Amino acid sequence: MENKYDVIIVGGGIVGTFHAYHAQEMGLKVCLVEKDAYPQGATTQNFGQVVPSGMNTKWQKYGRESLGIYKEIQSQFDISIRKNGTVYLASNEEEEQLLVELRAINNSNDYPSQMLTKKECLDRYPGLKKEYVKAGLFFPEEVTVEPRTMIHRLQDYLREAKGLSLKMGFTVISCEQNGEWVEVKSATGQSLWAKKVIVCNGNDFKNLFPEAFANSDLEVSKLQMMQTKPQANFELKGSILTGWSIRRYEAFHECPSYAKVKQNEPEDSLQKKWGVHILFKQAVDGSVILGDSHQYADVAQIEDLGYDLDMDIDHFMLEEAKKIFDLPTYQIQRRWYGMYSQCKNGDVFLKTLGENIHIVTGIGGKGMTGSAGFAKQHCATLFNMHKINS
Repeated sequence: MENKYDVIIVGGGIVGTFHAYHAQEMGLKVCLVEKDAYPQGATTQNFGQVVPSGMNTKWQKYGRESLGIYKEIQSQFDISIRKNGTVYLASNEEEEQLLVELRAINNSNDYPSQMLTKKECLDRYPGLKKEYVKAGLFFPEEVTVEPRTMIHRLQDYLREAKGLSLKMGFTVISCEQNGEWVEVKSATGQSLWAKKVIVCNGNDFKNLFPEAFANSDLEVSKLQMMQTKPQANFELKGSILTGWSIRRYEAFHECPSYAKVKQNEPEDSLQKKWGVHILFKQAVDGSVILGDSHQYADVAQIEDLGYDLDMDIDHFMLEEAKKIFDLPTYQIQRRWYGMYSQCKNGDVFLKTLGENIHIVTGIGGKGMTGSAGFAKQHCATLFNMHKINS
């Protein structure tokens, strides 16, 4: 019976790990398998900003549920959660109007936020240029995480405190219903068995279920980011999102003025060409992560995005960042890109094969913020438990 489980989760990123967490909380016997020695995909290649404020109404509910889950785990085990809030900085009257409208929407949803004057923004965020900022909107409940360490600490917590069976370096080559059990085979010839299998291994599910993959509407986004050297005697609290974020994030699509604001944007800008919006977040070592950009390709043509960093994009982002913040140093110590899959026509890819194999992927940029809350709802559905309000 040691190789038999109620549920096996394939994929140790944020989506898979939180499915394992919630299945464990339901009292199920769970095994989480990951092909690499440790997760190193989109879960570790992002800013580490948990920002329900940027999501549409549906996903904000998942994001707010995630906040509670993160904070509860952090109270028991350090997974790098810092409650330091999120601010959106408007650079002109159009963006300020969108902030006012978003605050009204969030007031009606009982999600606290606070408008900041220009002076309050300048007082609160050292180095912010007075020529840039007009107003701000602050969300005090939101948190940041350290993406390169959080997932490892979360898995340590689940293994040590919750008794999760965690198998790293377990490359799944087949997943098939065999009688009342689903058999999961590894490349090294090991077999595990479960009543249900949840496949959360990103684009890699194409190797297990090529037909389902070929019929999906998934695309891949490539995002460039960079990290400065540690800033001397400088503190920048929380997640900093700027005017282009206001024009990009889904939450603002629900604002009455949004359509008019988007109409006024130039079609041929480098910002639009490269999908750039400027974000800042200080890491625990004092360095500042900034970016990012978005380039897209169908999952079947992922190679078209290339494996290089485009220095023209990085240079453009740096020059725009310098117009917003005067940091002690803009000397860069690290550059990288992340890849995540998303659906063209939906918000997450869900596919059930037979009755007991469930594919969950394509969560896009919502992963760090929305996975914990979404996985709670999804597990409740899969295991016929009580759902959270939606």
